[in-house]
Amino acid sequence: MRLTVSRRFSFSASHRLGVPGWSDDQNRSTFGREADGRYGHGHNFVANFGFKGEVDRRTGMMVNLAEIKTRVRGLLERRFDHRFLNGDTPPFDRINPTTENLALALLEEARALFTDSPAQPVVCHLSESASSEATAFSNGSVERHLWIDFSAARRTHVPGLTDEQNRDLFGRAASPAGHGHHYRLRATWSGQPDQRTGQLIDEAAARQSLDRLRDELDHRNLSVELDAFKAQPNTTEVLAGLLFDRLHAASSASRVTLHENPAFAVEHSQTGETRMIVRSGFTAAHRLHSPHLSAAENQDIYSKCNNPAGHGHDYRVACTVTGPLDSRTGRVADLVGLNRELDGVLDDWRYRHLDQEVAEFTDQPSTGENIVRLLWAKLEPRLAHQLIRLRLWETDNNRFTLRR
Repeated sequence: MRLTVSRRFSFSASHRLGVPGWSDDQNRSTFGREADGRYGHGHNFVANFGFKGEVDRRTGMMVNLAEIKTRVRGLLERRFDHRFLNGDTPPFDRINPTTENLALALLEEARALFTDSPAQPVVCHLSESASSEATAFSNGSVERHLWIDFSAARRTHVPGLTDEQNRDLFGRAASPAGHGHHYRLRATWSGQPDQRTGQLIDEAAARQSLDRLRDELDHRNLSVELDAFKAQPNTTEVLAGLLFDRLHAASSASRVTLHENPAFAVEHSQTGETRMIVRSGFTAAHRLHSPHLSAAENQDIYSKCNNPAGHGHDYRVACTVTGPLDSRTGRVADLVGLNRELDGVLDDWRYRHLDQEVAEFTDQPSTGENIVRLLWAKLEPRLAHQLIRLRLWETDNNRFTLRR
């Protein structure tokens, strides 16, 4: 099992993409409008830094999030926030400030801040905009992510089965009249950036492939108008696989994640693995307090989170399962059943004070690390041991992820 703790930060900066010595036309053909403007353009960046380490049994924490906030916020304010990266922030006076290079630099500089900590930054996920992201890892590899949106109708069904059989499998989603979604598709490429351009992929070509795909899918009835979909089970899992095949053939994409709605997504990768992601949440109160620490130690470590009367959160949970794709039904798992099992576990904690009303927290603090670990133990046997990743958001800024 691998646990990571992530902290989210935002900063505003400007930059201009381009390779010194290239003509304006060369830079524009490679970087598009990002190469325009002598004085750069701006983004509201969002960076998530993920840490890996051992959880301290006494505190229930891998790392103190307040310490991450202090150190990383200081770094961003000194070097990145409200800066023109090309002119104000070395090494971007020498290398291209692409999303990939920026994510790598942020991770490298964050790692230098925590050499004295048992928990180390191992990943930085950087969002440049709603359609452009990159993820840098401590081994030097990078993922590049591009998004498109499209609205489409479809009917969830298996061709050849009766209406009654399809309703038994898919419920209301099998209605012959169909239904619709506003889909969000994230395409991912993996590797290392080109040293000269700072890009992992030919983004102009990748965006053209995505634009063509969007034009084919947007405002269509996929069950009727998408030829490759007609003869197969019309499920989100199968659709994600078809879209992956298209993008992998066109641009060597390594993974796609198809978000059908805010609570459900499917991921398909070049390994052939298909994953289902369902989301839910629970509202609860808690107080960070460890029976293994003195009153003074508790106050010093947990600060305002040690308030005796407690405080609370709208916790959010994302549960990811995998397994073989059933050739008959086109499913990895029963979506209705998966949601039922997740909500069944979360119901035990909804509208409760975790420390006062949940037995598991009698002798351990209700930190995010402990909550996600206990949720895993409750969920895994109910999900036929298909669970491979569980994410818990305590707030928009604090995330805890447990992976098999």
